[in-house]
Amino acid sequence: MKLKLVTILSLCLLTVSCSHFISHNTSKNKVSSSLVDFLYPNDNSRTEHRPELPTLTLPVKIGLAFVPSKNWQQNGMSKNLQLTLLESVKQSFLQYDYIDRIEIIPSTYLNGGEGFTTLEQVSRLYDVDLMALVSYDQITQSHENNAALLYWTIVGMYVIPGNENTIQTFVDTAVFDVKSQKMLLRAPGISKLEQRSTAIGIDSTMTEQSLQGFDIAVKNMNSNLHTELKTFKQRVKEEKIANVERREGYSGGAINGLIISGLMLLLCIRRRTW
Repeated sequence: MKLKLVTILSLCLLTVSCSHFISHNTSKNKVSSSLVDFLYPNDNSRTEHRPELPTLTLPVKIGLAFVPSKNWQQNGMSKNLQLTLLESVKQSFLQYDYIDRIEIIPSTYLNGGEGFTTLEQVSRLYDVDLMALVSYDQITQSHENNAALLYWTIVGMYVIPGNENTIQTFVDTAVFDVKSQKMLLRAPGISKLEQRSTAIGIDSTMTEQSLQGFDIAVKNMNSNLHTELKTFKQRVKEEKIANVERREGYSGGAINGLIISGLMLLLCIRRRTW
């Protein structure tokens, strides 16, 4: 009887810790890209930074890109996922008349770059005035709990250890005027997911949650981005955060010239009938 009890206890201890052998996701992992580290790669660049009052030429042309992670090849966000998420961010910008076009720029053009110097080079290459930089930070944690699943089979008891999985995701879009190096607006997005899995299912669960976490955080960020873009023109007028010029032919959402001509013609006709 004692031998059987010892055997069962040993089996429980062994299976409770077996997830460490089944998966590498049983601890704390982090993937991130730092906007500050990218824009200011050294202490001198941070102290020397003196943003000027920007001059915006409407409608503006915007470049959109993810900030590359430090460990780009090892644990950064995949290129396919980046493009998918950037397409959704792009739609947030296209709804506003003061924006001419949005160019999605692969992060490889920024990888290994030197802050604003790289942004200036990329902006000339894509002919854009502003750069919208998306950065991210995702922390995944998985640890075993006491809620192991116990099964009785024809050969005895079978234990499946449970794992608590948590993924916290932060995504942020910051829009900069390239020439003046001034940040014009920013919009964050967050998500937190929790799910329990078996040891064998850790990898698939964490991968699924990671993608879902980014999707939820980006949707939250897009909602905040809409709010920022809606109020941006008003902030320019009231807070004087930028000077404004207009490209030839741009009316800035004013009444179309054809409509004005039509109204004047109707007015003349009415006067003649009087």
